[in-house]
Amino acid sequence: FLSFQDSGLRFHYVAAGERGKPLMLLLHGFPEFWYSWRHQLREFKSEYRVVALDLRGYGETDAPSHKENYKLDCLITDIKDILESLGYNKCVLIGHDWGGMIAWLVAICYPEMVTKLIVVNFPHPSVFTEYILRHPSQLIKSGYYFFFQMPWFPEFMFTVNDFKVLKSLFTSQATGIGRKGCRLTAEDIEAYVYVFSQPGALTGPINHYRSIFSCLPLQHHEVIMPTLLLWGERDAFMEVEMAEMTRIYVKNHFRLTILSEASHWLQQDQPDIVNKLIWTFLKEETTRKRE
Repeated sequence: FLSFQDSGLRFHYVAAGERGKPLMLLLHGFPEFWYSWRHQLREFKSEYRVVALDLRGYGETDAPSHKENYKLDCLITDIKDILESLGYNKCVLIGHDWGGMIAWLVAICYPEMVTKLIVVNFPHPSVFTEYILRHPSQLIKSGYYFFFQMPWFPEFMFTVNDFKVLKSLFTSQATGIGRKGCRLTAEDIEAYVYVFSQPGALTGPINHYRSIFSCLPLQHHEVIMPTLLLWGERDAFMEVEMAEMTRIYVKNHFRLTILSEASHWLQQDQPDIVNKLIWTFLKEETTRKRE
């Protein structure tokens, strides 16, 4: 656990690899926790100090009760504080889904802290906001953002029928990991249900969405470090067109890889391919500007 004076919050994380190696910081999405990076924790510990966080409000990390405490600028500051208290001033930053949104914003606001940026299934935030306003189809896919604005009811919906909604996100045909992916085992599902069945465990995560409109649109947009965007094309929540549009905001080497059979849960769905793509990107000398 890491504790902070300013926010008074304790953050839970899981680490692999020796202290002193370069830091790789992993930010999970919704509705997940550090565990969604289990394959990457094992893979990259040989050369990195790999740290998978429970974001503010998630898992064993403290969850302030007021939705004001989940504004994006709080979430960005969390990452800065965590980096410093782990004893680092820079890292390879990897984010998936909502954690991808935070990773983009950290890279934009604190570019000196991020040596390389890797985002999984989330476009540049400016692309997301512009695209959603012009494409009703994406607005519908992101409808849960609006549903989550309601008090208490979304939390209730997740718990009904022994967490059926939560389980089906990962396993159903529409949104889950497909036939060609690494299906979640019964133990994996159990881990997710256990974490989110704790008292109040859904409110923090959903509060992230209740504060989304607090800082978009952005004042600054440019990303100046080498960036890898990985995308599962069968993402039920994000249209793939946004991935290519992200290119215009990256003022450095930008690599986009779209995996055709993969779902939204990419790093759990295709861990071997994802890990290989990340290794390739990390080992590249990206002194070249944009390709």
